[in-house]
Amino acid sequence: MSEHIVSPKVYIAIFATLMLGTGITVWAAFQNFGPFNIVIALAIATIKATLVVLYFMHARYSPKRTQLVIVCSIFWLAIMLALTLSDYDTRPREVRLTQPAASQFFPA
Repeated sequence: MSEHIVSPKVYIAIFATLMLGTGITVWAAFQNFGPFNIVIALAIATIKATLVVLYFMHARYSPKRTQLVIVCSIFWLAIMLALTLSDYDTRPREVRLTQPAASQFFPA
């Protein structure tokens, strides 16, 4: 079994891309995208995590079985997120909290 040698230029390019992604993450954190704030943050995080897994963890050059495990774990994560979001979607949208009357705590 031969090991794949990755050029230092590739590592530097991926590192620079991750630093750019970090800068974009910080910039996006101070912007108001309304309901899309979490979507944008997760998209940026997904891209950065994909680069880390592919290049720094050498998944790009790993055997097919390892790649299959990675794909299956992402599929499992998608199932868990879908179930969590579907549960969140069934919750009531508006919850009103009222202050209890003082008579509940100090009966006359």
